[in-house]
Amino acid sequence: REVVDHIVIKADGVPLYVEELTKTVLESSLLQKKTDRYVLTGPLSSVAIPATLHDSLMARLDRVPIAREIAQLGAVLGREFTYEMLRALASVEEPMLLECLSRLVEHELLYQRGRPPRSKYIFKHALVHEAAYRSLLRRNRRLYHRAAAQLMEKQFPELVRTEPEIVAHHYSEADCPEQAITYWHQAGRRAQQRSAHAEAIAHLTKALQNLATLPETAERTIDELEMLLAIGPSLIAIKGYAAQEVEKIYLRARVLCRQMGEREQLFQTLWGLWGFYLVRANHPEALKVGQEILELAQGASDVFYRIQSHLTLGGTLFCMAEFVPASEHLEKGAALYTPHKHRSDPSLVDLGVFCAAWASQAVWHIGYPDRALTRSREAVFLAEELAHPFSMALALNYAAIFHQFRREPEAARQRAEAAIIICREKKFAYYLGWAMIIRGWAIAEQDDCDKGEAVIQNGLQMLQETGARRSMPYYQSLLAEVYGKGGQTEKGLQILSEAFVEAENIGERWWEAELYRLKGAFLLRQPAPDAIRAEDCLQQALTVARGQHSLALELRAATSLYRLWQQQGKRDDARRLLFGVYNRFTEGFDTPDVKEAQVLLDEIA
Repeated sequence: REVVDHIVIKADGVPLYVEELTKTVLESSLLQKKTDRYVLTGPLSSVAIPATLHDSLMARLDRVPIAREIAQLGAVLGREFTYEMLRALASVEEPMLLECLSRLVEHELLYQRGRPPRSKYIFKHALVHEAAYRSLLRRNRRLYHRAAAQLMEKQFPELVRTEPEIVAHHYSEADCPEQAITYWHQAGRRAQQRSAHAEAIAHLTKALQNLATLPETAERTIDELEMLLAIGPSLIAIKGYAAQEVEKIYLRARVLCRQMGEREQLFQTLWGLWGFYLVRANHPEALKVGQEILELAQGASDVFYRIQSHLTLGGTLFCMAEFVPASEHLEKGAALYTPHKHRSDPSLVDLGVFCAAWASQAVWHIGYPDRALTRSREAVFLAEELAHPFSMALALNYAAIFHQFRREPEAARQRAEAAIIICREKKFAYYLGWAMIIRGWAIAEQDDCDKGEAVIQNGLQMLQETGARRSMPYYQSLLAEVYGKGGQTEKGLQILSEAFVEAENIGERWWEAELYRLKGAFLLRQPAPDAIRAEDCLQQALTVARGQHSLALELRAATSLYRLWQQQGKRDDARRLLFGVYNRFTEGFDTPDVKEAQVLLDEIA
């Protein structure tokens, strides 16, 4: 009991240390083994029990001095290593190597899987691996790492091709930054091709860290720009367009582009900055960057950049509620795109998908719901064909919003839930929040308001954590709709007030007409309906929609005003108003908004 208590106190609750101290005592002469127990033969103070876990592990290594160097060499290769690689690196003869490995396994420092030469060895614990590694002198450690990297390049080309990060690690630890940069860059790009963006960020960040140790030269500047433009898309995917890290990366890249006169890289840099400013709802800056991209594209021979310029301008104009020029730009971008010819870098969103997806929303606004549906389906189909997760998440999210526009909750829910699966798997924070909000609205529309509200609130929090503000008034209006459906009129009016303030603060008015319409509807639902203020709101909705050339929202406002005027006995005015808007539609007669208008007109007829 005295020995057990002593070990418990010394180990301080660390399981590995319990085991290590027990082995130390058992291997000493302090305990004598009897038939059914151990007998303490002297005072505990007479045995040197290591004061720390590291000391204990080092003592274990010291007990097998013949194998210590092999353990250190294995530790350089990693927590796990193969016999084949250790044999190629070790300077001892094979019989001695096998003997050393056998001793290390016997002393339970290593586990063995398989038989040499196909065997693999694993350090029993990460701390055992660390103890062996840290026992190396720094100079020897660097030499071993360099030898390991060179060995892999010479004898293990397949490993170098498939796992360049291993070679990069060895060159980094060997203080060979030039070689390390090359392999960290390769590892980052390979990770991006698998949409493993968190991994890509880690690899590319290490490339930049190694680069910072080199003297400032023109070559280093070129390499830095390349690394910045490689890491940017992965930061966008993981942290969202509006993350401060995204702005920092692209502002630095812009400085380097202008310093070096790099035109092609400037396109990529401006694209990243445009996304940051747009999602932060800094529309003046986003428009300025979009116009700069257009000017550059006009002097470029590659159609790809013209597509990019139409997308940036079209997207910005959409957010500024300029729906007609927005749809023209986005449609031009989609028309210029040719699959297999203008596909983007795998780390970026595909421009053809993006143009078609956003065009669907702009075209819906100006009154072409069928053409818009075609564009939405085209974007999803193209993303599926590409099998590119980030483009797929974007296409599905835009499609989910498009079906929300059309008041089709089941289709919106299906698209949103498909997006959520991808976003969770690939950790696309921005698009995950977006998809959650649309899913919440659809759930509420299908008669589960409490759950729908909770899902929307969760999505709003996710978006806010990314720094995103674009479309926030729209998302808030969806939450207001859920409150209204659940009979919480005052809550609905409160969130609409917040949406109006946010729209004013960020200068984003593309959903403003619907905010006024919803406010009018809520005022009429109050216990004491305020018909005068409600009518003012509905008239304002109509005026805003007309000014923005949003025929879709004009019809919705006219339908709500029609119902109010009917109740007030203004039948002729009501019919004249609604018929005037309805009659301008040439398609979309099976959509809920157009069908509702048709039913009302038929009733009065």
